[in-house]
Amino acid sequence: MENRNGLLVDFRVVQASGYAERETAISMLDEELPGSKRVTVAGDKGYDTRDCVRRLRELNATPHIARNERAPGGSAIDRRTARHPGYLVSQVVRKLIEESFGWMKTVGNFRKTRYKGTARTRQAGYMVAAAYNLIRITRLIAAAA
Repeated sequence: MENRNGLLVDFRVVQASGYAERETAISMLDEELPGSKRVTVAGDKGYDTRDCVRRLRELNATPHIARNERAPGGSAIDRRTARHPGYLVSQVVRKLIEESFGWMKTVGNFRKTRYKGTARTRQAGYMVAAAYNLIRITRLIAAAA
């Protein structure tokens, strides 16, 4: 999701595992980051692992991930990152992605898939994500007018 307008930029459906979310996020960034300019990446506490933070930094991305202080060994996000005002802004804006997932689950009826196989489920997910973006765009246009 891009932070300014809350539009979904990339959406993927993968087989569930304990690491799928983090690995998919890393691969999305690895494949899609244009140029060499540093970017920020927000995420919830599930992304606060030393490996994920290290890999994000290798991709020239600043991890604005929610700190998980209760994790064994503490948070992988150091105070050097968390002290900046941009980190706090990212934590506030991060709720937009949760709103899109909430919309996709309730209005888009994508809480539980009705399809067998990753390919069909992925196609249904793309349709719901596209519908979300179309509705979001119409609301942005109406707000600008």
